[in-house]
Order: sequence, then structure tokens, then C-alpha cells
Amino acid sequence: MEKTSISVVIITKNEEERISDCIKSVNEWADEVVIVDDESIDKTQYIAQKLGAKVLVKKMEIEGAHRNWAYQQTKNQWVLSLDADERATADLKKEISEILKSNPECVSFSIPRKNHIGNYWIRWGGQYPSPQIKLIRKDKFKWEEVEVHPRALGEGKNGRLSGDIIHYTYRNWGDFLNKLNNQTTLEAKKWYNYSFENPKKARYKMNVVHALWRVFDRFMRTYFRKKGYRDGFIGFMIAYFASLYQIVSYAKYREFKKNGKKK
Repeated sequence: MEKTSISVVIITKNEEERISDCIKSVNEWADEVVIVDDESIDKTQYIAQKLGAKVLVKKMEIEGAHRNWAYQQTKNQWVLSLDADERATADLKKEISEILKSNPECVSFSIPRKNHIGNYWIRWGGQYPSPQIKLIRKDKFKWEEVEVHPRALGEGKNGRLSGDIIHYTYRNWGDFLNKLNNQTTLEAKKWYNYSFENPKKARYKMNVVHALWRVFDRFMRTYFRKKGYRDGFIGFMIAYFASLYQIVSYAKYREFKKNGKKK
């Protein structure tokens, strides 16, 4: 089987349980697989090397900067960016191979993801197709260099693919809460640091009235407008946890302000 001239970049940290399946979903298709590991202390690096991946070790400090650096370590112009909990499907790989042969004018492509909690595919509440930019031309694209939810900064058009990525988003509800905890800490830290650059915007975005409104708005949009109720109890829990994101971020932001320590 002729491999496609594409580099797959996988960002990892202590992913020994999932990294093998991620690499196996692409290593017979892509002619380069690069692991950028955030100083794992488990067998992530060993497993990746055994499967033939190129392993680089770099501590992640700012997500956007970390991803931009990772893309520049590849030999190919086109990069498919995956996380260890993601798997490329056969339909997606075929679609990407055909697109790259056509010399596309787009500099990036969004790919739909089938998000899961455990083995349950979450179909509603905005969880599918929920496309994310995953295929990029590295000389024309970069991420904003912030700690969480970086913006895409492409020098051209973004296209959309139809093939899916399988995303094992959450192992269980405990994993969901752990990720919510980590992401809200990063969100609060981002806005705390931004408050020194643009105090007016920070006050507008991070205040108790805005946070409470977002609690209500996110639940209503996720559970009713985006039909999260069709996923039953799982849909309710996802809408509920999503609604907590802003108020928890705001509470942590207040703690940073009280402590008065700039990162």
C-alpha cells in the first residue's frame, strides 16, 4: 500500500492506554507519525517508538505555541493533528489522500468528530458533527499562542471534510470532571493574564452577571436548542456540566485576582 505524503502529529502526556490505537489508525497510511510528548512518566514514549513513530519530548506550557512548534518538526507540508484519544477512520483517510492529490486552495480543513463518553457516541447537544480544524498546511496556518481554546490563524480558506474522527472524549464522568477542572483553570488563568493587557474587556467577560447568564444560556442551548435531551440522561449531564464551565472559570479567576500573582 502506497503511503500518503502527510505527517500526523499526536500530542501526548501519560497516554500509554490509548496511544497505540491512535498510532495504529494512521501508521499504515501516513508516511510520517510524530509524537510530541509532554514529559510522560508512563510508557507512552516507549510504545510510540515500538510502533515506528518519531518521538520528541517537549514540556507544554502554552497550547497554541506547543502545537505550532510541533507542526514545524514534520517533514511534510500537510499535517493531520490528532490527540491520543482520537482515531482516523478509513473514509477520512481516503478523503484526505484524494484532496491532497488535487493541490487544494484551502490552507486548512475542519473534520467532524464522533465524541464519546465511554463507548457511547454522543449524537446531540452540539456534540456532532462539531467539526474542528485538524488538517493544516503548516506554512500557511498557525494557532493563536494562548493557553486554552486558541484561535485559528490561517492565511487562506478553511474547507470542510465529511469523513469522521472517532474521539473517545471522556472515559467516564470522573474523567469529564477532571477535564472540566483543568480547562476552567486554564480559562481563568488566560483571562487573569489578559486583564493586565485589556482590563476593560476582562471586566466585561469575567464578572458574576455574565457568568450566571452563561450558565443559563449554555444549558438551554445544549439541552433544548441543540436537542441534547435526545441523548437521555447522558445528554442532561453533558448540558449540566457544560453550563458550569463559565461560572467555575469565573470563580477561579476571582481567586487569581485575590492572590494577585501574574503568571
